[in-house]
Amino acid sequence: MFQELSDKLETVFRRLRGQGKLSESNIAQTLREIRRVLLEADVNYKVARQFIDDVQAKAVGREVFKSVTPGQMVIKIIHDELVRLMGDSHTPLHLGHAVPNTIMLVGLQGSGKTTFAGKLALYLRRHDHKPLLVAADVYRPAAIQQLQVVGKSIDVPVFSLSGTDVQKICRDAIDHARLNMLDVVILDTAGRLHIDDEMMAELTELKTRIKPSEVLFIADGMTGQDAVNTAGTFAEKLGFDGVVLTKMDGDARGGAALSIRAVTQKPIKFIGVGEKSDQLEPFHPDRIASRILGMGDVVSLVERAQSVIDEKEAQKLQQKLRHEGFSLEDFYQQLQQIKKMGPLQDLLGMMPGANKALRGIQVDDRGLVVAEAIINSMTIKERQSPQIINGSRRKRIAMGSGTRVQDVNRLLDQYKMLQKMMKRMKRSGGRGMKLPFGF
Repeated sequence: MFQELSDKLETVFRRLRGQGKLSESNIAQTLREIRRVLLEADVNYKVARQFIDDVQAKAVGREVFKSVTPGQMVIKIIHDELVRLMGDSHTPLHLGHAVPNTIMLVGLQGSGKTTFAGKLALYLRRHDHKPLLVAADVYRPAAIQQLQVVGKSIDVPVFSLSGTDVQKICRDAIDHARLNMLDVVILDTAGRLHIDDEMMAELTELKTRIKPSEVLFIADGMTGQDAVNTAGTFAEKLGFDGVVLTKMDGDARGGAALSIRAVTQKPIKFIGVGEKSDQLEPFHPDRIASRILGMGDVVSLVERAQSVIDEKEAQKLQQKLRHEGFSLEDFYQQLQQIKKMGPLQDLLGMMPGANKALRGIQVDDRGLVVAEAIINSMTIKERQSPQIINGSRRKRIAMGSGTRVQDVNRLLDQYKMLQKMMKRMKRSGGRGMKLPFGF
């Protein structure tokens, strides 16, 4: 996410480093380059121009402290302006005391509304809500079936009716939720390939009748300025409470995230960071600004880890490590937890300095799959006592996992390194002992 934008900005900042002081000339040159980078990232040209003007006004004449380089000072100013541009702080969903609360999803066809509906339902359920998905798209072929498949995959109920009376479907869904003690109703409304008056009239009437707690505009993050322009039209003709950016894990250049708040004056509330149902993140402007500038996002990384790691199992493993050691069974469990946290490239992007240290290196998630296949091809005894794995066993494991003997050797070497680390921790009395994050 934002990898291309981050790399280009880092190139610009590298040229600033080593300057003795901030001057109008070196600031002007740097900001011209930053403006070009923003425009290449598909940031709205008016937004880019205003952003550069604001940074310049704060940077020129700014005193540089002895402990801070000019480059660091400019990066700090740009970070603060990026946060301000994207909304200062996280804006949560507004869910009132009335039950059920209704969330209406709007946007063009293909923007990812149905997928987001499922992600939002799972997110709400994990936060102690009881959601109901409503198939309010009666025009797109198989739209109802798609939502039913999504609901079944996350074990969330889906309400649907035959016919094309969208208002009746939504009213009956709200009554159904009330009778069944479901506290949040998510309306997956119809989209179009482009904005038309009929679509807006239908959505406006539905919004007026239903009076939803939240109207969320779903924007495809990969479409850049097209998403921003569409959001502006929806804000003007329909009105909404917040924006959701989908498909931000793909080739999104970042323009939509940096422009859409300034254009619509509405906060970004969520971003989709992957295809899986649990790959949804609340939008925190300060964290996103840090990621863009290569500073990492440790808070989000910890939150993601906490969401997939069972605390009781973690404590059990720590007790085992202190008294028995670290087996390949434990190694396998660690692999499973890392896989649940998402793509490795995404996780590394949250670590401060990782983008800079690993520039040009492509992190391949298939390494986890290979390691998992190798361990699965071992016997229980081999997992528990890896020291018995001799040459013939390595050949058998390689054949069984569809890998090479070199791959088996590499995995065992990685395991031995972790084992040594655990022994050092044990000798130190377990001080600072934590579960290994990777291998």
